[in-house]
Parts: sequence; structure tokens; C-alpha cells
Amino acid sequence: MQSIDVHPSVKAIRTTVMGIAISITLVFVKYAAGYLGHSYALMADATETAADVLSSALLWLGLRIAMKPADKEHPYGHGKAEPLAAILISLFLLGAAAWIGWHAIYYIRTPHQMPRRFTLAILLVVIMIKEGMFRYVLKVGKSINSQAVKSDAWHHRSDAITSLAAFIGILVALILGKGYESADDWAALIASGIIVINAIALLRPALNEVMDAAPSNEIVTKIRALASQNKDVRLVEKCYVRKMGFDYFVDLHLQVDGSLSVTEGHAIAHAVKKLLLESDLMIKDVLVHVEPVSPV
Repeated sequence: MQSIDVHPSVKAIRTTVMGIAISITLVFVKYAAGYLGHSYALMADATETAADVLSSALLWLGLRIAMKPADKEHPYGHGKAEPLAAILISLFLLGAAAWIGWHAIYYIRTPHQMPRRFTLAILLVVIMIKEGMFRYVLKVGKSINSQAVKSDAWHHRSDAITSLAAFIGILVALILGKGYESADDWAALIASGIIVINAIALLRPALNEVMDAAPSNEIVTKIRALASQNKDVRLVEKCYVRKMGFDYFVDLHLQVDGSLSVTEGHAIAHAVKKLLLESDLMIKDVLVHVEPVSPV
């Protein structure tokens, strides 16, 4: 039986929905364990996971919009909704980090009870689940070349980081005993700083995509190589590529023999366009300009 290729947007939505379901479950587990186990770091971790749920919901909405076909008002489609979702996710990360950091400082300065031992077991399970989600979602994001999905993956990693920091903080507090109750709060504060670093790293490529920055040299090189395969193409003079959602739009300037007729030049442009559209590079459309040069 022949396997049916699944469109990247469908893969992205499936992954996002799965992440939302797992994160919602973990929010309740972590908050309950943190409240009963006297651990602010664990309750802060629950807040970070709640931010994951909200950002993943934004990603789901952005992907649904990006899937819409082109229309009169959006002739290039709605693909920009995907990097816009990535920007919002990064901003949610920054907001969650600020919330966690502010409350961590408050609890560091406020005496409170020692965290309970059972919270360590809860955190260990959470770390394994979230790290597994990070690896899976990042793999999907890379396979479909989606900055938003990759940003969502790093949300899972940041959640694993805050859980790890909480684990270390609680462990230190339990080992050193009375007077070190705030170790778990210091862990939450450190985790908030790591989340900020990740958020800024994710924000930059998403902004570049919205601003139509050139994609990687790898995709441009592949497009040039494919266009050059046509025996009538003397030179690929210019190659401009921009990403729109999951797809690429390409503008090419091709040098051809100036003695060819308009019909022949059109046929060359059409052949190159067909070759690129049928490639596996996720190219949505190609605009070819034929540049006549003197015959050799």
C-alpha cells in the first residue's frame, strides 16, 4: 500500500493539539502538587505550563489561518499568520518568565514551609514528558520548516527547564534543611532567566520571516541548481526567495540566447517554473524574467 503524504499544516496542527492536551493535564497535576507540597517553584512551573497552553492555542489559530487559500485581498495566501503566531508565542514566553521571576523574588523574601519530598517524584515524571515532547515537536517543526512549530517545541523545553530547576531547588532545600526553604524559589528565578534567553532566540527568526528576510543559503542554492539544469539557461542571474507560511515564492532572472524568439524564451521560462514547482522544496509559485544575451 502506498503511503499518503500529509500536508505540513496538518502535521503541525496534530502536533499542537497533542501538546495542548498534555500540557492541560500537567497544569492541574503540577499546581495541585505544588500547593499540597509547599513548593512555589512547582506552582510557578504550573504557570509556565499554562502559558504553554495559551501559546499553543495561538499557534493552532495561526496555523488554521495560514491554511486558508489565497483570495482577492490576500493573493499570496495567509501564510504570514504562521510567523506571527511564533512572535506571539515568544512574547508569551517573556511574559511567563517575568511573572515567574517577580513571584520568585517575593517568595525568596517571604518565610515559608519546607517543600515536601513527593514533589520530586512528580517533577521527575514531568521533566521526562516535557523533554520527550520537545524532541518530538522540534523534529516535526524542522521536517515542515515551521518557525512557529519550532517555537512551540522550545516552549516544551523551557517547561522542562523550569521543572528541572524546581527539582534541583527542592532537592537542595530538603538536603540542607531548615533555613534553606528558599532554594526552591531561587531555582524558579534562575529558570525564568533561561526562559527569557530562549524567548529572544525564538523571536528573531520569526521577525525576520515577517520582514521577508532571505531564507537560508541552502534553499537558494538548490533553486539555482535546479534552474541551471535546463540546457537553454545560460546563467541564473538573480534568485530572490521569500517564505510565506510553509511555502516559498521565487523570483528568477534567467539569461538565455538573445536570438531566440519570444515563444522560445517563454517555453524555457515555463519549463524552469514547472521543474521548480514539481520539486520537493515546497515552492508555491515562481516568477521568471528572461534576460536575452548575445549569442556565443
